[in-house]
Amino acid sequence: MITRVRSVIRVEGVVQGVGFRPFVYGLAVRLGLGGLVGNDERGVFIEVEGAPALVAEFTAALSASPPPLATVERVSARPAQATGETRFAIAGSAGGGPRRTLVSPDVATCDDCLREMDDPADRRYGYAFVNCTNCGPRFTIVRDVPYDRPNTTMAGFAMCAGCAREYHDPADRRFHAQPVCCPACGPRLRLLGPAGGPLPGGPVEEAVRLLRGGGVLAVKGLGGYHLAALASCEPAVAALRSGKRRREKPFAVMVTDLAAARLLCEVDEAEERLLTSGARPIVLLRGRAESARLVAPSVTPSGASRRRPGDRWLGVMLPYTPLHHLLLRGLDAPMVLTSGNVSDEPIAYRDEDALARLGGVADAFLVHDRPIHTRTDDSVVRVLRGRELPLRRSRGYAPRPLPLARALPRPVLACGAELKHTFCVARDAHAFVSHHIGDLENYETFRSFTEGVGHFLRLFDVVPEVVAHDLHPEYLSTKYALALEGPLAGARPVAVQHHHAHVASCLADNGAPGPVIGVAFDGLGYGPDATLWGGEFLVADLVSFERAGHLATVPMPGGAAAVRQPWRMAAAYLDTAYGGAVPGDLDVVRRNAESWEGVLALGRRGVNAPLTSSAGRLFDAAASVAGVRDVIGYEGQAAIEWESLADPAETGRYGFRLTGSAPFVVHGADLVAAVAEDVRAGTETGVVSARFHNTVARIVAEGCARVRRAGGPSTVALSGGVFQNALLLVRAAALLEEDGFHVLTHGRVPPNDGGVSLGQAVVAGARDARR
Repeated sequence: MITRVRSVIRVEGVVQGVGFRPFVYGLAVRLGLGGLVGNDERGVFIEVEGAPALVAEFTAALSASPPPLATVERVSARPAQATGETRFAIAGSAGGGPRRTLVSPDVATCDDCLREMDDPADRRYGYAFVNCTNCGPRFTIVRDVPYDRPNTTMAGFAMCAGCAREYHDPADRRFHAQPVCCPACGPRLRLLGPAGGPLPGGPVEEAVRLLRGGGVLAVKGLGGYHLAALASCEPAVAALRSGKRRREKPFAVMVTDLAAARLLCEVDEAEERLLTSGARPIVLLRGRAESARLVAPSVTPSGASRRRPGDRWLGVMLPYTPLHHLLLRGLDAPMVLTSGNVSDEPIAYRDEDALARLGGVADAFLVHDRPIHTRTDDSVVRVLRGRELPLRRSRGYAPRPLPLARALPRPVLACGAELKHTFCVARDAHAFVSHHIGDLENYETFRSFTEGVGHFLRLFDVVPEVVAHDLHPEYLSTKYALALEGPLAGARPVAVQHHHAHVASCLADNGAPGPVIGVAFDGLGYGPDATLWGGEFLVADLVSFERAGHLATVPMPGGAAAVRQPWRMAAAYLDTAYGGAVPGDLDVVRRNAESWEGVLALGRRGVNAPLTSSAGRLFDAAASVAGVRDVIGYEGQAAIEWESLADPAETGRYGFRLTGSAPFVVHGADLVAAVAEDVRAGTETGVVSARFHNTVARIVAEGCARVRRAGGPSTVALSGGVFQNALLLVRAAALLEEDGFHVLTHGRVPPNDGGVSLGQAVVAGARDARR
């Protein structure tokens, strides 16, 4: 008699909406096993019965060879009484228990679906919403879990007989693909004029005609509206820039395929993997000289007059929806694709809102009738030291969980920072960092934040018992955390210092508990001493930190105005460096002569001139002294252009001073004075920039060495928005490693404030565990 065993199996991770049930069904049928598989709030449940060796092979394959989009985090099994069952079935979804399932991000269109879309004999030929179990919308359409069609924005589209057959056939690629549809039963495209009235002709064909003619097109995508223009058409791109009120920040470009990307930019293997990944982020690539023929100057205007065409960086992405593929194939040229918003507003994602907000920018709207539940901007990444460095983590990544090294004792909501805002919901050993929300500087963005928090708490069935927030009392995220009502009112607030959160996010990103020397260089963060920190050397773990060193403080004349006008920081630093006798022959003084003395007076009197140790403001000051930029149009612009000018062959550096101890002080004014003297001597700007960067890298290395000599750790974590600077990060990390340090950098969340919420969550959780 053949021995039979039965096993009850639980699979947890990203296992819904990724073809896991069809995979399980096919595996069981191939091995001749009986049982069932289904979805519930925790993931996938399985009962399997057959010969012991085959059941063991089945169980091992669940984690060894899952579907490509699945992330299996845990497989648990227990024996059960065999029933003699020989048929394997897919059960209906179960509900009612605590929700522990993980939701997949949106996934770029797969090759199988593209082949169908290109096949004139296929019923989905030319269809802009083709998808299957392996691709298509996920996070942006899900309203609730389990991830079944009634809980998505596809609920209003009744499947036709053909789609229903595919949906219910375990052998079909679309088995239980929740967004499955076709031209007979799914969403449809329309082309509308700027006032919302329908335009004649085929929507895609007429949209392509408009783009070729130099028009601006609003396109409804996965997570919201984009604004598109022919990338080579200077009048169209300039009109788009004017309409968005985005004077200088570069635009991203979408190209047809890898070959087209290589015509514009240098693409290495790591960058190729990112471009073609299911996430399809915007990847920052170094432009080729010949790209100037294919991309208009207004695509990347910042500092263009100072750079050779081949020196500019381009944000490039490949199509990730069928509609993008159709548009680009018709256009046969790169197109600008930028967020559908004006100025600093959130991206538009509701049709009526898009028409109202973008009607003055777009010449036409390419829309469809599938609702978007959650707006998500495109993600932005770059490759440094052979590793992915996220700059904006959103579509294609969120809400994929980040595993934590240790489970949290209680659920945590981390409310994030003010700029580049994200929030984080964490429970057990998972942290769910939100999609990019934006800068919490207006009501619409703040509302997007609060709505997003509510959606995540429902989606992951979390009632936070701990709420983490920044120290800054005026951050809207801090005020939100301290004013929670209803079910969240009893949560324990935990204040987390901004730069500690940066370092903790790098620790969590690398699965490290600390302690480390945390170098947190950024724009501004509220310090416990009520000054604005930003050039910090911390000795930190996930619970606490000590300030081991920092940049010397200088005044910020005019407060926030000094962020928008870097020349003010130049004035403050030069006044410090030259003891009040700033050389009058400096161009920065002449350019700003009308206001120079008044700004110096603000700094000297300390009137509306808060003290700051910010590394970001040091970079601003140096860039302004060197003549790069006195006024910025977007955050970090002066520093970005300052980096782009650096001569990569220059190895020289300036002298610097680190004085005192516990904490030591770095005299940034010395660097600004050295830049000023080089400028006065007529030294080429690229050489000056390289020397400045080399010096800051050396300061990082020397500061860490000083901390280690005093008994500090031999591991360094580099975090904060300044470490988006490729030149600084690469050179500082190299110097540290040469000196025997182990260096941690970011790879899954941004080093900028988009990663702060993760840091807040793990600090709050670690402190909670110590209580």
